[in-house]
Amino acid sequence: MNIIKELKKGRLYLDGGMGSLIQQKIKNPGSVPELLNLTHPQQIGEIQNAYVQAGANIIISNTFGANRYKMKAVPESVGQVIAAAVEIARNQHPDFVALDIGPIGALIGDLGDLSFEEAKAIFAEMVEAGVKDGVDLVMIETMTDIYEARAAVLAVKENSDLPVIASMSYEANGRTLTGSDPLTVVTILESLGVDAIGINCSTGPEQMLPLIDQLVAAASVPLAVEPNAGLPRVDQGVTTYDINSDTFSDYMKQIAQKGACILGGCCGTTPEHIKKTIEKTEAIAIDFSWQTRRQPLRVATATKTVVLGEDIRVIGEAINPTANQELREDLRHGRTTVLKRLALEQKRQGADILDVNVGLPEIDECAMMVKAVSELSQIVDLPLQIDSTKPQVIEAVLKHYNGTPIINSVNGEEEVMAKILPLISHYGACVLGLTMDDAGLPKTMEKRVEIAGRIIKKAEDYGIKDNRVLMDCLVLTASAQQAGVMETLKAVTKIKDQFHVPVVLGVSNVSFGLPNRGLINRTFLTMAMAAGLDTPIMKAGDQQMMAAVSAFRALSGRDQGCMAYVSAHHEDQEPQGISGPDQPETKKDKTDRPADVTAMVVEGLKDEIIPEVQKLLQSMEPMEIVNRYLIPGLDQVGQAFETGDMFLPNLIFSAETVQNAFKEIKKAIGKDEQVSKGTVLLATVQGDVHDIGKNILKVIMENYGYTIIDLGKDVKPEQILAVAKEKKIKLVGLSALMTTTVANMETTVKLLKKEIPDIVIMVGGAVLNEEYAKTIGADYYGKDARAGVKIARKVFQ
Repeated sequence: MNIIKELKKGRLYLDGGMGSLIQQKIKNPGSVPELLNLTHPQQIGEIQNAYVQAGANIIISNTFGANRYKMKAVPESVGQVIAAAVEIARNQHPDFVALDIGPIGALIGDLGDLSFEEAKAIFAEMVEAGVKDGVDLVMIETMTDIYEARAAVLAVKENSDLPVIASMSYEANGRTLTGSDPLTVVTILESLGVDAIGINCSTGPEQMLPLIDQLVAAASVPLAVEPNAGLPRVDQGVTTYDINSDTFSDYMKQIAQKGACILGGCCGTTPEHIKKTIEKTEAIAIDFSWQTRRQPLRVATATKTVVLGEDIRVIGEAINPTANQELREDLRHGRTTVLKRLALEQKRQGADILDVNVGLPEIDECAMMVKAVSELSQIVDLPLQIDSTKPQVIEAVLKHYNGTPIINSVNGEEEVMAKILPLISHYGACVLGLTMDDAGLPKTMEKRVEIAGRIIKKAEDYGIKDNRVLMDCLVLTASAQQAGVMETLKAVTKIKDQFHVPVVLGVSNVSFGLPNRGLINRTFLTMAMAAGLDTPIMKAGDQQMMAAVSAFRALSGRDQGCMAYVSAHHEDQEPQGISGPDQPETKKDKTDRPADVTAMVVEGLKDEIIPEVQKLLQSMEPMEIVNRYLIPGLDQVGQAFETGDMFLPNLIFSAETVQNAFKEIKKAIGKDEQVSKGTVLLATVQGDVHDIGKNILKVIMENYGYTIIDLGKDVKPEQILAVAKEKKIKLVGLSALMTTTVANMETTVKLLKKEIPDIVIMVGGAVLNEEYAKTIGADYYGKDARAGVKIARKVFQ
């Protein structure tokens, strides 16, 4: 199947909700609804056949949670379940059958218990089964973590040649659970080579409209949209959704007109929703402008995208051991303290991207680069430029990097390009090309331009579009290659005009061996920007260099109304010198300066906080440290989380930082003297095997001083009641993610309220909202972990 070829024939239509219809047909679907493919194949087939009759031409197999992580408690194999699901779907005779892949049910990487490789292997098993059973495409959907989506996409690409649609779910703040905005999602997924990008679940179609605008504007592939039928509510004991098929299809008409090419439905939608959607949208011509629209080069972390080539963006060069003895010593001892400090300083100084070089002959560069990238990704949201020419180092980082980085670098040598470019293509990175080859750095502009064209063409041969390529025209010191300076500037202009790619220069190279290097660097930087340089590699800590960038942006019109310039320089009295890491600092300054422990919590410096807390314990009472530094730090992160300035990873990493601090504090005060703020009972309700939200809440609440009793997932109401009675629990937190299990939450709430009338219950989960919580008798709706802490403070005040 070729999605674009099929779209040329007409719009594609997916099916709609499965879980909500299963509830109507099967009284007790169980905690793994995918097993119904084996136990109730007729009913599953009837649901899917109704969608075929409604006009859906892509039927999604009932395999959303058919992975070995969710199925570890059942004897049936993943292969058995998927084979049965595909057969059932195929027997309904749709045009296409898609293998459905949903989230594993656990956070991965640094945020959770599963490694990236483990997650990819889980998805790979599903893909291999789907290929064996003859599916036509893969539908990755309802992903809330772009890192997990990346693992799923790579699993598909590495184990099949099937087309893949990757669809994410967004929160009310317009970001995924782990903080990715639509632009970042598109940047990462497109770089991996998905055939279409989607948005599904979480909200109804109306709330999706602004997100769809963002996705359409950013994407160069088709867009798939599957909204819920609004919000769930309870009507005479039955969970229903508040948007009927007429209203739903009216919205879907708007969505089609906005540019979505593939339409379907998610929770609460029915064959009638799909039928009316088709009736109102099939005559709307598909806009294929995304095929020819050239998007700018974008690099990204999980929560931030930086666009290159349209404005001046600074790549900070400080993380390089060549000229930094302190960093060299730290790396030699396997530490990353200096590296993390340099990263945080450069972010504060205004760098947009961080170049990361850990190359020392006496260390394992591969292991250290992987460690450095992992730890930097936890404390700064700036995209990284991986500075290494070794393929094994580059691949080790790209396997696990959560985003779209720049690889620094390749040159015009055929052997170099043959080793590096396939890695760039497979793992979805951008590449920095150097205008030199096996003959060295050309003296003329013309030859450098020729090499640039050769690199761009070779990248294209490997499936890397030119909007994933940057070019470095290279400059040598003016003291030895004076004529070469102007050749470099001419090459900058020509490459920018001819190839329309971002142009990079390591600015400070030009002044090597000359007096007053700062003056030379600033002058050359300004000349280069005037010639077309848009991505300088430079010292973000050099205030005069950064001021030159600010002034150039104002004078060239990139800074509209000079607003950024005025904001940055309205209090300037005279030219400022170099600050930050470039300013000489005595040993006494470093050792005597008190650490800001609260800032360490906010920045997530998990290892660095331990010795600082140990120092504080020598002169301060343990609980004073908690109340004066740790809790305020958590509060700062929580407030930033609420305003959208920080995201779930920040919340988790800060909590883990506090956990490390608490370990030292507990040693000092002794276990018997510890005082809890209150005991909270947490559980995921019967039939539901999802506990990501509950686990996050547990970590955050423990760090605020609450004792947590965690009963796990798929917990019977009677078990929750028994523990609540035995432990004299005052506050219970219940979680549910699946539409098939929200009814069990209501049962649990009613049982607890009947037996313990004064117990306080908070509920949370993707399928819930404030109105639904009130309807089922819960006292509070906790939309996230931060809300859970606020509820606990009210209950235990």
